[in-house]
Amino acid sequence: MPNSTSTTAGATASTSAGATVSTTAESSPPGASRRAGRKEWTAFTVLLLPLLLVSMDVSVLYFALPSISAELHPTATQQLWITDVYAFALAGLLITMGSLGDRIGRRKLLLFGAAAFGVASVTAAYATGAEMLIASRALLGIGGATLMPSTMGLVRTMFHDDKQRAQAVGIWSGAMAGGIALGSVLSGVMLEHLWWGSVFLVNVPAMVLLLVLTPILVPEFKDPAPGRFDVVSVPLSMGAVLPVVYGLKEFAADGFAWSYVVCVAVGLVLGTVFVRRQRTRGSALISRELFRPGRRFGAAISLNTIAAFAMMGSAYFTTQYLQSVLGMSTMRAALWSVAPSLAVGIAAPTASAVARKVDRAYVVAAGFVVAAAGYALLALSGTDSLVMVLAGAAVIGSGIVTVMALVSDMALTSAPVAKAGSAASLLETGQEFGGALGMAVLGSVGTAVYRADMPASAPAAARQTLGAAVAGADQGLSALARAAFVHGMQYATLGGTLVLVAAAVLAAGMLRGVGAAGTPAQGTGVQVPEAARGRVTEPAV
Repeated sequence: MPNSTSTTAGATASTSAGATVSTTAESSPPGASRRAGRKEWTAFTVLLLPLLLVSMDVSVLYFALPSISAELHPTATQQLWITDVYAFALAGLLITMGSLGDRIGRRKLLLFGAAAFGVASVTAAYATGAEMLIASRALLGIGGATLMPSTMGLVRTMFHDDKQRAQAVGIWSGAMAGGIALGSVLSGVMLEHLWWGSVFLVNVPAMVLLLVLTPILVPEFKDPAPGRFDVVSVPLSMGAVLPVVYGLKEFAADGFAWSYVVCVAVGLVLGTVFVRRQRTRGSALISRELFRPGRRFGAAISLNTIAAFAMMGSAYFTTQYLQSVLGMSTMRAALWSVAPSLAVGIAAPTASAVARKVDRAYVVAAGFVVAAAGYALLALSGTDSLVMVLAGAAVIGSGIVTVMALVSDMALTSAPVAKAGSAASLLETGQEFGGALGMAVLGSVGTAVYRADMPASAPAAARQTLGAAVAGADQGLSALARAAFVHGMQYATLGGTLVLVAAAVLAAGMLRGVGAAGTPAQGTGVQVPEAARGRVTEPAV
């Protein structure tokens, strides 16, 4: 066991005034770590701004696309890139930006990202052509990739107390989930009164506020000895992530095609090369320290990916159900989709409180079981089951946010303070993979059942998608298509239920003995190195 002598934790903290202090890891007992005060919680509130905006920008174009198409006249391919390039740039650069933030400073990277996000928002709002809008959306994705790991990494280094950090990560997870729903609603409301560019300009005041308040409230943290930056791994990481995410998303949207299989295969090959490089180089984008035995960081990444699989897999069906099965307008469907968020907002803090008293393995497993129950509710839905579908979405969201909050806190706590940005980027990259896989796998199951149920005499377009079927004038065909979609949803959600039950069993086994904040539960006999507990204190300057 380590002695009580403090050892260097491998991170530096700069005060807002510019002074630099070193953080140290102590073997102090639980409860001895410094608790965050008003300044830290105010800073955390400021850090929620970029998180909300980045997650909102995933869905903000849902309502704006018709207006953009009418004014900019993009081709079909350009319209797809307008929608997708943001998510692709975000996913492809998360690993790189997380590692870069650990090296140059998370606050510095956050400020760079905020400036880029603000500038890109203005250029997107006043884009004069499709090419300009695509470039602006790509820059927004690059800015988003700097903001997300920086905010979570800073949460790790600002909150030393286990209980407070768990609360902060729970709020962080809820805000991220809520931002996606809020984005579609906000864009719909703004487009009722303003032009399409206004959905981007809403980012600007928040970014200005972030640029002003962050240097005052948020301390700087970086790795003082990060080693040489591995430039070659940057394109390798992008080559590993982007083809897989693209192939899976297109597979979910258009069905099977060999070109999508090739994309995924290329990504997996490059991913293998990337992982091998990280394991063999002394200084790599992803630190091998994160995956040392006993940290359970890999387990947290895996479970978080499964949770994202379930979240996006259910969203694939519920959004179409509200609009195409129940016939709601886009705006009305978006407003109804916010209702489940009320339950989700309570789930994360409740789970964090329970996990302080109960073995975390059982709380995470319970979250998966709750989400499985929500999937079961979707499986029981018919063609006129608004309450059942909304209840299912609320139960799924509550269970998944419980899982995400707890495993995210565990992953950040187990990571060395100096590598918190890299740890956060891996968590978020796993979420991108899981979300794309959930839509591809469950969406494919639902689509296969839908196409099997549709009569051979139906028009080809109607047999391909529900949207094409209900857009036609044939009411009988529309009714058949709605029933076929619900039948496909029932099969897919039954499959999702089985996946989540298996995930619950997996979580109970992988995380057994993990107590509050990722440390061993009392009486388990499992020991974790002190450095893995993330206890840091800052000596007086």
